[in-house]
Amino acid sequence: MTIAARPLKLVFCGTPQFAVPTLQALLAAGHEIALVVSQPDRPAGRDRLIAPTPVKQAALATGLQVTQPEKIRNNVEFRAQLEAIAPDAIVVVAYGRIIPPSMLALPRFGCINLHASLLPKYRGAAPIQWAIAMGDAFTGNTTMLLEEGLDTGPILLQRTLEIAPDQTAADLFPVLANAGAPLVVETLTGLADGSLQPQPQNHEGATYAPLLNREDGRMDFVARSATELYNRWRGFQPWPGAFTAFHGKKLIVHRMAVVHESFAEQLGIAAPGSVRTENHRLFTCCAGNTWLELLEVQFEGKKRLVAAEFLHGYPLAADARLD
Repeated sequence: MTIAARPLKLVFCGTPQFAVPTLQALLAAGHEIALVVSQPDRPAGRDRLIAPTPVKQAALATGLQVTQPEKIRNNVEFRAQLEAIAPDAIVVVAYGRIIPPSMLALPRFGCINLHASLLPKYRGAAPIQWAIAMGDAFTGNTTMLLEEGLDTGPILLQRTLEIAPDQTAADLFPVLANAGAPLVVETLTGLADGSLQPQPQNHEGATYAPLLNREDGRMDFVARSATELYNRWRGFQPWPGAFTAFHGKKLIVHRMAVVHESFAEQLGIAAPGSVRTENHRLFTCCAGNTWLELLEVQFEGKKRLVAAEFLHGYPLAADARLD
């Protein structure tokens, strides 16, 4: 890690594991982290026990001061705390709160945000998931100056990364987190020495990546091709995943593969959602007479089964279909 030529006094705002590499990189570069701001501890895991956020854990492990205000807008005590620090910059990485105007105006170098997309594409809460779900071959990281609009601020630096054909969102999160950390350090260096000038975004090219909900995981065999459904499954890992219904019961699809065109011809023409079995393998028809192989499935509340086990326990009628 390159040591900063001009160490800066910083406030760091972040919550999940995605933000931890940046916090660690800033410390390694020699910057002073005067305060770490993270969301309040919340219940987590199957037992719903109160757990510290990953950023809080990392900060306390290195002796940093941590605060976890329930709200930051119109919080007089928190504002006074920031003003007393008088940071050169506030670094925001996946904090999960909208930064209020009072914070935006405070540091001399502004509030610097690491966003896991190539802005203006995929503004919003879930850029990694939607880039994969839309079948993109490339994504990347952007550092930007925050302003009051949602991810609309001027761009500072960008780096592009390739998305592997079988890569899931769960795979890509740590890759982008680790690649973004040195980008933030480089951004602060450029701002401090005057070599980096913010560039406005092309707002006409903006797309949005909204927060995921449970229904995003529902498989629509009528409207979407096998490739589209496979990409959505990759993008929506670990949640909401991909699911359908069989005999009125929720069927979760844990692993799937797009059937090659030559083999799809052997499966024939069928209505979307129709099911075929061959040599203990399970296939379903999608839009455009494309086919998915369902490799591992699970009825809600039951154990995960590879296709052969599932077919042994739940023999399919000739007219079986998924809904």
